[in-house]
Amino acid sequence: MALYEITFVARQDLSTQDVDKLTDAFSTLVTEQGGKVIKKEYWGLRTLAYKINKNRKGHYVHLGVEASGDTVKELRRKFGINEDIIRSLSVRVEEINKAPSQIMRDGPTASYSESRGSRGDGPRGDRGDRRGGGGGYKGGRDRREKETPAENVA
Repeated sequence: MALYEITFVARQDLSTQDVDKLTDAFSTLVTEQGGKVIKKEYWGLRTLAYKINKNRKGHYVHLGVEASGDTVKELRRKFGINEDIIRSLSVRVEEINKAPSQIMRDGPTASYSESRGSRGDGPRGDRGDRRGGGGGYKGGRDRREKETPAENVA
């Protein structure tokens, strides 16, 4: 039997208990077909990168599974049928790390931007001052009235 890491995203309007029931149902499917669940992590309700089926958030669940290819194929089929699952990913791996994943170590409330570190949102020294003086009406041309030469004035 091979090792797989399976992650799925459930709809945002489900309760945590409903997500636990889904996870248990998928874990039961694996064990009934002769596999075993090595690792089970609930990553929490997290913001999606883009809207999926009118959902802006989703409950993330990660499973480490030792199972046959047919079992994983059946899991993928069940993910596709179930209306509560909006995305899933299954990857075959050489070994499953039993330590908590990076997301679990960062905590359930840490967002992606916080985990990436500072983006340097301070002053933009390489671009200079970006306020005023450019763009806008007619490509930023000077709107002041031009001075007329003294000889043209009658």
